[in-house]
Amino acid sequence: MSIQKLDPQALAAALQDLPDWRIENEKLHREFRFADFKTAFAFMTRCAEKAEELNHHPEWFNVYNKVIVDLTTHDAGGISQSDFDLARSMNAFAAELK
Repeated sequence: MSIQKLDPQALAAALQDLPDWRIENEKLHREFRFADFKTAFAFMTRCAEKAEELNHHPEWFNVYNKVIVDLTTHDAGGISQSDFDLARSMNAFAAELK
């Protein structure tokens, strides 16, 4: 079973459930901020474990307490349901660390 890129209508509907995320440069994008570097790193560790479980890995960048995330599914040629699944997990991890 191949992963499919979401069409514009499905993409808009899925974004309704993730208000802190947006489309930027054809990727699902969000910036997370934490109290300090240690908390940001804990967040990234939890996300890395989930990404391995899903076999779906983020593009991300970290400086001190900020983690910038871009999600896309290269095999699908754009944003897929897998990106939204990982984004929801990331939101949950961030909420637990606040």
